[in-house]
Amino acid sequence: MAPAGSIACDDHSRIAAAPLHAPVQGRGGTELMARRRLPPGARTRALEVVERLRAEYPAATCALVHESPLQLLVATILSAQCTDERVNLVTPVLFARYPTVEALAGAAQEDLEEVIRSTGFFRMKALAIRQMAQDVVERYGGDVPPRMEDLVTLRGVGRKTANVVLGVGFGVPGLPVDTHVTRLAGRLRLTGSRDAVEIETDICSMVPREEWTNLSLRLILHGRRVCVARSPRCPRCVLNDICPSAELGPLRARPKGGSDGVRRRPQATARKRPTRSPSGS
Repeated sequence: MAPAGSIACDDHSRIAAAPLHAPVQGRGGTELMARRRLPPGARTRALEVVERLRAEYPAATCALVHESPLQLLVATILSAQCTDERVNLVTPVLFARYPTVEALAGAAQEDLEEVIRSTGFFRMKALAIRQMAQDVVERYGGDVPPRMEDLVTLRGVGRKTANVVLGVGFGVPGLPVDTHVTRLAGRLRLTGSRDAVEIETDICSMVPREEWTNLSLRLILHGRRVCVARSPRCPRCVLNDICPSAELGPLRARPKGGSDGVRRRPQATARKRPTRSPSGS
């Protein structure tokens, strides 16, 4: 990425800007969205997950190469449905041609599309980058704002992208929720929701604020290396003795109305062959 030896920040959310959500704060914070019921044992597991993943992946870094919050913001937009490796091949050319936010804001749509074509969805991404840059120039004097409530008002920027920029670009605690975080949070029963904002709220309510960004990065890396989507490698997982889903095999979303968000995929059973007499009759 959204995936390599370092952590990715790919954004699998829609390119269009997400609506502004209420601020999420946790332990040590002052604001918290309406408290929701958590799965049994979630708080104890969450803190243990933080400790074990910190030991397993001590260096939590973002795989998107960048030199400024603006470059990280652009790279994160480009990483939607695209690997970080591909984005890192495109951004040097992009930033050489458009080195400032003003240059991006004034870029011709067709020219920008051609530069980023290989990242996929290039028309939507080019428009999102241009509109985001225009908003930054017109409303924030050319500086990417370091606050969630401002970032999510930029066209093309949703809450997940904003959390990446805050946590990695500005050092402001944020918990980006991508497909990996969503999957692991469900398997570890840290939440009963599949909604990104609710998952963020649940995890942030259990984990110290200073751990938010690194926990997200480590969950992403663990999801790529061990707790993969189709066949999780439970025997080599450092969380297997505390994970309610360990050794269950492939998991899938529970239909609406399910209680825990994920369930075990039914396992095939061997068909019993009828016995045959030695004569073959």
